[in-house]
Amino acid sequence: MADPRQSTSSQNAPAPIALTCGEPAGVGPELAMRAAERLEGRVPFFWIGDPRHLPSGARITEIAAPKDAVHVPTGTLPVLRHDFPALATAGTPNHANAQGVIDVITRAVGLVRQGLAGGVTTAPINKRVLKDGADFAYPGHTEFLAHLGGVERVVMMLACPALRVVPTTIHIALKDVPDAFTPDLLDDTIRITARDLKRYWGLSNPRIAVAGLNPHAGEGGAMGHEEDDWMRTLIEGLRREGYAIKGPMPPDTMFHEQARAGYDVAICAYHDQALIPIKTLDFAGGVNVTLGLPFIRTSPDHGTAFDIAGQGKADPTSLVAALDMAWDMARATPPAQGAS
Repeated sequence: MADPRQSTSSQNAPAPIALTCGEPAGVGPELAMRAAERLEGRVPFFWIGDPRHLPSGARITEIAAPKDAVHVPTGTLPVLRHDFPALATAGTPNHANAQGVIDVITRAVGLVRQGLAGGVTTAPINKRVLKDGADFAYPGHTEFLAHLGGVERVVMMLACPALRVVPTTIHIALKDVPDAFTPDLLDDTIRITARDLKRYWGLSNPRIAVAGLNPHAGEGGAMGHEEDDWMRTLIEGLRREGYAIKGPMPPDTMFHEQARAGYDVAICAYHDQALIPIKTLDFAGGVNVTLGLPFIRTSPDHGTAFDIAGQGKADPTSLVAALDMAWDMARATPPAQGAS
């Protein structure tokens, strides 16, 4: 049987995807091994981390360079060694390893920007552990990646086969959403989303549906005024520019099957408005994609799961989907200079 990775050996193929180790005491290490087994070489990727943090008996091959990942036996995890100061105990994070987690993310981004990796898929981190152990100065993964990419504004998109959603405001209290949800933020979110859907998904003019902030999209001011005060004007202006955009739409009628067939992405006002529908439709298979970066970044849509780490209960579906998506995105763009 032909090796499914043979097509990746072409000089025109992207470099392998870099998978960061994430929190060593979480489910990341065991999911990396299970993803390699499930993918069976379909997606060329390599794991950056300390081999000691992988499950006992894991089938690994240490590699000297990212390009070597395509030559390891199918089902084996290619490992680009990154030594940490301490061992890892599943479910019990060690602050001594916090800086190593940060350094692995930085290293992965550097490899992509050199053209040695086709994109980054990040395993989950624990922000409190990083803050307490290494004075991590960022609210989360995404903000740190934006810093590494030299950009001020990025967009979080959650994607599965049935739906793509973008929350315009993300990890803030619901009471703070109306002040944070501004015309400038919504405009930037729509433009970044449309640009990257064209770039990575080949949609010449993505169909965009914008959810209202308020119930029933305000119902003419009876339930809120943002829609009439500025949202309709902003959306109409984008439509005149040529965007295939509609809204503001009543959020409660946007996500049934017939409605979803009418758009490629839903732009939502706040976190739960976007994440509840996608997690209802595909809880295990959703992928977190960061749009607006100068490199590809995906991640599984779950956390470190300390409570089940090391017990063999963690589901690799979302990580497999994240690696698949990163690879598809990389294949949609020209190879970076320096890739070999």
